[in-house]
Amino acid sequence: MPEDLLVVAAAQEGLVSTRQCRDGGLTLRVVDRLVRTGAWSRITRGVYDTDPTPGARRPVDRRRRRAAWAALLAFGPSAIAVGPCALALLGVVGLPGRVVPEAALPGGRALESRDGIRLRMFDDGMTVVRVGDRFVASPEWALAQAVPELDREPSVSMMDSALHLGLLDAPALARAHDHARGRRGVARTHAWWELADGRSESPLETWARLDCVDGGVPPDALQVELAGASGARRRADLGWRVDDGRWLVAEVDGAEIHDTPDAAFADRARHNDLVTADVAAVLRFTWHDVRTQGATARAVRRALRACERHRAA
Repeated sequence: MPEDLLVVAAAQEGLVSTRQCRDGGLTLRVVDRLVRTGAWSRITRGVYDTDPTPGARRPVDRRRRRAAWAALLAFGPSAIAVGPCALALLGVVGLPGRVVPEAALPGGRALESRDGIRLRMFDDGMTVVRVGDRFVASPEWALAQAVPELDREPSVSMMDSALHLGLLDAPALARAHDHARGRRGVARTHAWWELADGRSESPLETWARLDCVDGGVPPDALQVELAGASGARRRADLGWRVDDGRWLVAEVDGAEIHDTPDAAFADRARHNDLVTADVAAVLRFTWHDVRTQGATARAVRRALRACERHRAA
């Protein structure tokens, strides 16, 4: 593949259009041969995947961005990424594992959707921002489009992430909620918008917080600042004040936390520093804990009761 086309494909999660192939010096005959031999695959009319890696083996963030690029390339240079696709290209995390490719065109009709790639109506008044050389729905409009169609956990996670990244602020989030009003599915989401908190630094922290809210033990604070036993300033993901004024804190560990020995050492040192600080207790939750409904809240409730018994004794 020509070097220029390699650069284009790399920026588009491995996808290229027929026009880009032609501009890069590949004839349609060469493209057809690449598809026949299995080196490339055809996604839809005029769009090809140059990456032979099976989709299930690609990192989930790449799969989400690939969905966005599939829609942009399928509907041409005027297409605008919308909903979860726009959020994926903006760097928002917490989206569902599978993102439906979707874009909007001025005057576009849903009847023009094809091959699982959705063409949405262009929202009246929708604002856009540029990502690279393409346009995507602005964060507030993308959330308004996405939230009514998704479950609570990814919806609040996306709001948290957008706030945390500084892509929008509280007034913009309120506008996103307003933009969402009247859409199919929005009625069940109104309470969700009040749960957003940009202090959450990962979807796992969001899920843990939501479980505790549902279980009647909402955290008193997020990103609790503590003085570790070493004297270093440490932060715990979630915190609850106990009666003696100390904190019960919780740490939520992502799957990547121990990917390298250095990461494991740093995390262990941080945990030990928190454990030996002046805190009532330190809880640790894994991905499995957080994704088991009610498990996080039950553990926090037990720990709070234990702190109360210890103080009473």
